[in-house]
Amino acid sequence: MDKYEKGMEVRRAVLGAAHVDRAEAAKTPFDAPFQDLITEGAWGTVWADDTISRRERSMLTLALLAATGNFAEIPMHIRATVNTGASEEDVMQAFMHVAVYAGAPKANHAIKLAKETFAEMRG
Repeated sequence: MDKYEKGMEVRRAVLGAAHVDRAEAAKTPFDAPFQDLITEGAWGTVWADDTISRRERSMLTLALLAATGNFAEIPMHIRATVNTGASEEDVMQAFMHVAVYAGAPKANHAIKLAKETFAEMRG
């Protein structure tokens, strides 16, 4: 299996088939090279590696998104915790690290997004 195929497999397992199907349907010739890059690099290389668990990768991803101020992807990765095994407590611990090492305002905003997304997930 090549990195693209493996990446699609892992991406579907983490984000869910419905999300990936929507992203694929929205793909155009303009953004196709970028979509291929993230499928092969992020999903087919980094997320596909077995050195650490998907739960741990989920926590790292959320912390890094918050620490770098990339808030738009936090809800997507909160929804993915259903598939990665990261609990709400795990997510809070990741954001506590963000508060100490990257700043309380970033952690505060990430926590707000997480609370909203977890509430939506509970229905």
